Amino acid sequence: MPLPKPELYPPFNIIRLSHVTFDVTDLAASRAFYVDTLGLQVTDETADTIWLRAMEERGHHCIVLRRAAQAATEALSFKLFDEDDLDRCAAWFTARGKPVTWVERAFQGRTLRTEDCHGIPLEFYHRMDRLPPIHQKYALYRGVKPLRIDHFNCFSPNVDESVAFYAAFGFRVTEYTEDEASGHLWAAWMHRKGGVHDMAFTNGRGPRLHHVAFWVPTPLNIIDLLDLMATTGYVSNIERGPGRHGISNAFFLYIRDPDGNRVEIYCSDYQTVDPDLEPIRWDLKDPQRQTLWGAPAPRSWFEEGSLFTGVTPRAAELDATPIVAP
Repeated sequence: MPLPKPELYPPFNIIRLSHVTFDVTDLAASRAFYVDTLGLQVTDETADTIWLRAMEERGHHCIVLRRAAQAATEALSFKLFDEDDLDRCAAWFTARGKPVTWVERAFQGRTLRTEDCHGIPLEFYHRMDRLPPIHQKYALYRGVKPLRIDHFNCFSPNVDESVAFYAAFGFRVTEYTEDEASGHLWAAWMHRKGGVHDMAFTNGRGPRLHHVAFWVPTPLNIIDLLDLMATTGYVSNIERGPGRHGISNAFFLYIRDPDGNRVEIYCSDYQTVDPDLEPIRWDLKDPQRQTLWGAPAPRSWFEEGSLFTGVTPRAAELDATPIVAP
């Protein structure tokens, strides 16, 4: 199927992805993973919730960890350009029959909660508390030295529908794979902030969160993290990599947190700010799209993902199998 045309004048203006909220079953274990191992900074915490940011971020948080009986992803959140965009966003989702509610979120202004075409819970806001810069406080750097949150990737039961939905409010496709036999999309990478993606969709049982990614300065940070994880009890949490993607050209590592949520550590993709940039097409059967060096991804990477709160995933409509490791 043809890709949707870019909507260069969207109905509301999303600047970038902002943060993810995880319900976690062991808050202390999650804190040890995200703070002591990855190196995210605690900006506030209570007995039941921890707010974290990465080293370059001025907003109060890029990840929220909440104590819960069951692990789940509560919401994916995006920052809008101004307060009026919140009202335009609410009108757009309401016109398409999506539930729209205004919710209270700590350290944020007005926050809109809704869902996408397949039920992924989305939240939008304009104002978040600002914090002093810490990017030159080098004594605070530890773990993988994460600089900022980079993107979300979600399993979608119909990637064509997901791409069309997000394209309608301004997301632009940078790279994609499609099934040769049917012509349907198998995966797509879409951006707002000028990198390869803020949001990506992968064919599979969904909607589920495939991973959240954090940007790091160099591939050497990833090597340092691997050494740290291998000697501090986290060797079994290493799932895939290190390697370089064909798609995005990024150097990567995939790891799993204590609840099984997949986290990508990521660097070295490229700029995509030109509005007339043509998307790059990849053949689904080309193993170099997964890893430029040719090694296929493990089966878990295509099958396992995190549930969204209150959302029941369904089987993928496209029956197409990529090359996977045995």
